[in-house]
Amino acid sequence: MTIDTYETKGIRRVLIELGGFLKNSLGNFFSLEFITVLIPILLIWEFFPRWKILPESLIPSLSTVAERFWFMLWHKKLVMHIIISLGRFFAAFGIAVALAVPIGLLMGWNLKLRAYVLPLWQILSAIPPPAWVPMTIIFFGIGSKMHVFLMFIGIFYPVLFNTYQGIKDTDPRYLASARVFGASEFTLLRKVYFWHAFGSIIMSLKTGVAMGLVMLLIGESYGGRMGIGYLLGQAKDYFVIPEMMVCMVILGWIGWFLIEALKYVEIKLAVWKVGR
Repeated sequence: MTIDTYETKGIRRVLIELGGFLKNSLGNFFSLEFITVLIPILLIWEFFPRWKILPESLIPSLSTVAERFWFMLWHKKLVMHIIISLGRFFAAFGIAVALAVPIGLLMGWNLKLRAYVLPLWQILSAIPPPAWVPMTIIFFGIGSKMHVFLMFIGIFYPVLFNTYQGIKDTDPRYLASARVFGASEFTLLRKVYFWHAFGSIIMSLKTGVAMGLVMLLIGESYGGRMGIGYLLGQAKDYFVIPEMMVCMVILGWIGWFLIEALKYVEIKLAVWKVGR
């Protein structure tokens, strides 16, 4: 008879959660419906350029893109570029969420605070994120600080306003019921407002992922010598279409993985929504 230690229980729990995540995220890829769509697309991608139905100089075949991926992996430090881009992205994402969620929560909860700060955020959010590039370069120069700030701008406003709207739309009946049982305002914030807005917050994080990746490309294409955006810009300058497609596929997979991770967090925490 073996006795589980905290370490083995922890490892087992991690493996269980990883299995659950893979089942939820990859399950659709192995469905018969999706396979019947995916396989024809891959065959068209491979053979139409080879049969000259599509110009191979503009749309390289799947095998050509795969060969270029391995070339970039071994000769262009592709993994290092991905790690650096992800490091910048997660830094911006963490800062944006840490600021936007509490501010949005307080704005939705407190009418007086909302009157002071909401108009300011509405004015600033109307500025398209790419318009911040020149000023960001002036203040931060060319480098990781610039990239992180641009991604922060792209992520911050969707999270802020979706959190605010979710808090603002909290059903008054839930609040009245909680107050009947003596809940304080702080308890309402933690137990009622936040969880009512949780779906809106997760949706805003998904939007933030997409906007953050857009700003990642814009920022890294303006300066620096590392990152997926830099590789994509370099491939564009030299018209190396297979490398451009490799970068596009990698960015697509990164975005998909992050959104699936957020969906899994929602499934685990928003148990009242399971099955809807």
